[in-house]
Amino acid sequence: MDADNELFANGQADSQPSSAGVRPRAILESDVGRDASAEFGASQAAIAIDGDVNPRLQAVILAARHQGVELDPSEFPPSVGADPPTAAALSSWAQSAGLWARAVRISWRHLLRFQDAGPVVLLFADGSAGLQTGADEQKRVVYVRDPRAPEGAPVVAVDELRLRGVWNGEAVLLRASRGQSAAQAPFTLRWIAGVVVGERRALLDIGLASFTISVLTIFPPLVVMAVVNRVLQFHSVSTLILLSAVLAIIFIYETLLGYARRLIISVVGARLDAKLNLHVFDRLLRLPLEYFERNPAGETMYRISQVHRVRAFLTGKLLSTLLDLITLCVLLPILFLLNAVLATIVLICAAAITLIILAFLKPLKALYTRVAAAESGKSGALGETIVGIRTVKSLALEPQRRAVWDEQIAETGAAQLAFGKLANWPQTLANPVERMMTLGTMMIGAYLAMDDSSGYMIGGLFAFMMLSGRVAQPLVGLARLVEDYEEVRAAVGEAGSVLNRPLEVDAPSGGLRPRFAGAIEFNDVTFTYPGSKLPALDRLSFSIPAGTMLGVVGRSGSGKSTVTRLLQAINREYSGSVKIDGVDLREINLRHLRRNFGVVLQDNFLFRGSIRDNIVAGRPGLAMADVVQAARLAGAEEFIERMPNGYNTYIEEGSPNLSGGQKQRLAIARALIHNPRILILDEATSALDPESESVVNANLLRIARGRTMVIVSHRLSSLTDCDQILVLEQGKIADIAPHSTLVERCSLYRQLWLQQTRHFDNQAGRPAGGGPRIVQVT
Repeated sequence: MDADNELFANGQADSQPSSAGVRPRAILESDVGRDASAEFGASQAAIAIDGDVNPRLQAVILAARHQGVELDPSEFPPSVGADPPTAAALSSWAQSAGLWARAVRISWRHLLRFQDAGPVVLLFADGSAGLQTGADEQKRVVYVRDPRAPEGAPVVAVDELRLRGVWNGEAVLLRASRGQSAAQAPFTLRWIAGVVVGERRALLDIGLASFTISVLTIFPPLVVMAVVNRVLQFHSVSTLILLSAVLAIIFIYETLLGYARRLIISVVGARLDAKLNLHVFDRLLRLPLEYFERNPAGETMYRISQVHRVRAFLTGKLLSTLLDLITLCVLLPILFLLNAVLATIVLICAAAITLIILAFLKPLKALYTRVAAAESGKSGALGETIVGIRTVKSLALEPQRRAVWDEQIAETGAAQLAFGKLANWPQTLANPVERMMTLGTMMIGAYLAMDDSSGYMIGGLFAFMMLSGRVAQPLVGLARLVEDYEEVRAAVGEAGSVLNRPLEVDAPSGGLRPRFAGAIEFNDVTFTYPGSKLPALDRLSFSIPAGTMLGVVGRSGSGKSTVTRLLQAINREYSGSVKIDGVDLREINLRHLRRNFGVVLQDNFLFRGSIRDNIVAGRPGLAMADVVQAARLAGAEEFIERMPNGYNTYIEEGSPNLSGGQKQRLAIARALIHNPRILILDEATSALDPESESVVNANLLRIARGRTMVIVSHRLSSLTDCDQILVLEQGKIADIAPHSTLVERCSLYRQLWLQQTRHFDNQAGRPAGGGPRIVQVT
């Protein structure tokens, strides 16, 4: 062992040789150290990781396993140019598995405090990593383990000098999530208030600035009072110059504070916008597919858009009113000192405005609910027309869609008009009270000033009128805030009607992440769609080994697509069990499950972007060679290479520059890009032209090599090469066997087969000249 390694092993801090040549591997390979089993190693099973897995990934995997969560290195999203993986990428990877994780830059003194906090992932400068499993503050050492070391290997005591030679402070902290995470919390005003309170430091700065500005607001009226009472009365020029200088300083300071306050408000607004949008989109993605199948996209988008009204209220009217209340608390005592009678009149007028608004709140709330429902219906009609515009154009449905739109516009207009008429009354009744608050107090103050023989009342009246305007505004704003609050609460209800729906239920503790071979087993599975009385699957039981090519056939409504939906865990409210490799589907992590599936539907959606971007949509960091291989396997390479820009050809929304067969083959390439263990083709060839279908069918055997395939199709000719064909009838299994066996023993399959092949017999037995003739009708 060399001197450097010996020094690390013994943790000697008194000798201080140069650390320039220290290697992280040298630190972690020392044979002297404390047994790791007490803190970390004993609770870990030997991790089966390929030797080429990055040590940073291995470190995070071990740390996550200590927290009871299994991570699969194949699920780490590869990023171009990110080698080694960054702390932020590692943190996001752990968070996607349900862990609490943060990428941080910490100091040595913080490491010494991590004595019983669980393993900390230290990211070394050379791209490797270590696991800090403990610390000894008295000896001034931390205990680090090599993530590539075998189970039971000792940890190494490392002092500050040697660690700083290889570590610049980057680390990843992670632990198991505790309690209800923010992403799982329901979307309510209480949750939004919690998000706002999270900006407490910025809000305190805003409050301090507002209080200071409120105090400064007092001085100009007092200066005016002094000018009227002293300067004009005694002709004191020196006093006027002094008061002018004071006013100038106050104005400059107030301007700078106002600028800083507005800047902080803008920053807080941007941060709240980001948090709300991230939360909303995350909740939207976690809603079950069933919700989107049953609710119009336009209606959903309208309800989600109400979130922006909530944010505008929080950082607009609510924040400005609360800041004005700070001004009110400062100025109201001054008003009573200046003139108690006039101050009482101002308060009485503000209370009257509040009562007027409160009296109209309930009927306004009912009408606003009608407005929201009408707007939601209008957005739903618009979205449905845009999504189905091809059908509208092809069937000349413009008059019918226009009639639907006119009806929605009429309903919305009527609701808005009724709401506007009623909302006009509070404003009409409150307007004279507001005038009384300003002009009335001036008249009464003038009357009181006439009885003041000293003349000091006149200056006080000027000061009162200047300050009362600043006091009346927040009082009226506070009263109207109640009305705005009701509208915002309705907006939160609209957004919450989408965001607070039950999310996809994952397995406890994030679920298992097994390595799939592809064996599938349905055991006494019964499933009924919501709102239906007849079961889609009725006590269905079958099993296939890994690597099987399974065809699924049956009449319409027999449950073919339901089998694939249950396999993908789209619907999980079934009785019985669905297992993959002997593991119940409900125990498997949803994201892990679906990442190991490749799914191609009858009508596939391609995103705007290049062909390459669409193929690697799920794995954006993969190399071009992987893209070409997937395209070749799907039979898409030949038409891609004929395009002007090849794999960089841009696809517009709706894919107008691609045929149906080309879209389908790209969808198959996208499903194959991550080499799934189970591939589902759900009527994937039913919409293809004969040439495209023959290309796909010719590649099926190559595609199926090394994986399990489930092919749902009503074209039995495409299933003849399947190892097994499952025949369904009204949700029950009629038979399961290869094609040749089914033709002989399954009457339903034989009937379907003869229906699809009888035209060959007709053509073979058709007499010469038996073609169609033109008959002249007299």
